[in-house]
Amino acid sequence: MSLTNAQYDMILHEYERKQLKNRSERERRLAYVYEQVPLYRELEDRVAAVSVAQGKKLLAGDADAMEDLRDALAELSGRKAQLLEDAGFASDYLEPVYECPDCRDTGYIDGQKCHCFRQAMITLLYEQSNIREMLRTENFDSLSYEYYDGEDLSRFRNAVRTCRNFVKNFNSDYHNLFFYGTVGTGKSFLSGCIAKELIESGHSVIYFSATGLFDLLSRNSFDYKNREELRETYADLYQCDLLIIDDLGTELTNQFVASQLFALLNERHMGKKATIISTNLSLEELRNRYSDRIFSRITSHYEICKLSGQDIRMYRKRLMNRK
Repeated sequence: MSLTNAQYDMILHEYERKQLKNRSERERRLAYVYEQVPLYRELEDRVAAVSVAQGKKLLAGDADAMEDLRDALAELSGRKAQLLEDAGFASDYLEPVYECPDCRDTGYIDGQKCHCFRQAMITLLYEQSNIREMLRTENFDSLSYEYYDGEDLSRFRNAVRTCRNFVKNFNSDYHNLFFYGTVGTGKSFLSGCIAKELIESGHSVIYFSATGLFDLLSRNSFDYKNREELRETYADLYQCDLLIIDDLGTELTNQFVASQLFALLNERHMGKKATIISTNLSLEELRNRYSDRIFSRITSHYEICKLSGQDIRMYRKRLMNRK
């Protein structure tokens, strides 16, 4: 599971908050019972007194002290339960309160992360990714081949197969993908399919449109008041398990953008951190628009997937207008 130390601490602090809240709720309920059933408090005091008395006997060598204590506590527990029932309280009213009974709000079961901890991780990873809403509709469950035929269909099927293998082998095989082709042919959709699968399995995924990514890096680079934020931004971009850069080529390309792009791709490659890039540019346009070293980095270290066909978004829009 891929969380930064800060993110891990954030989840643990949330568990501490739950535990404090639960203790407060239990204390509130106990105080209410004491108020409504005064004899209940007397029995609780009796439990403490009996435990101390039998403990002294045990230390003095009384071999029957432990068994006598168990019998006495069982008898007192039964009387307490009867008092609660007679007063109209549920039998479990004073039981410990947990949001997750399985791990008792500790986050762990027998040293392993509880399902609630894993869900908290996934929720946090979705928030970090920037694409929670997009992935509600763009995922393998909604994948369809109906908009393709001929060579376009063959290319899309090959791309889907590549994406599924990318996910299947993600933990064992460092890999990068480069989707290119005409507008609306499924490049961003396939990136989303991969992102959802990896986030659901606990991997950190960050998505940026090229325009949004370089706008962010530009603002942070020249804003000296936010140097700490810049360091955190760069750390996330360089260290997340998967970075998705969507619509490369829609940004205003200049020397700053080119240098930032190369540094980012090179650093992630050196750290064997996977990257997916999608673009409407042809390979020739990519070479002409960016430096040779960027073109070389992509063509040498990325699996290239070309998609073609009609603009699916425009096709769907036309269908809606006909209704």
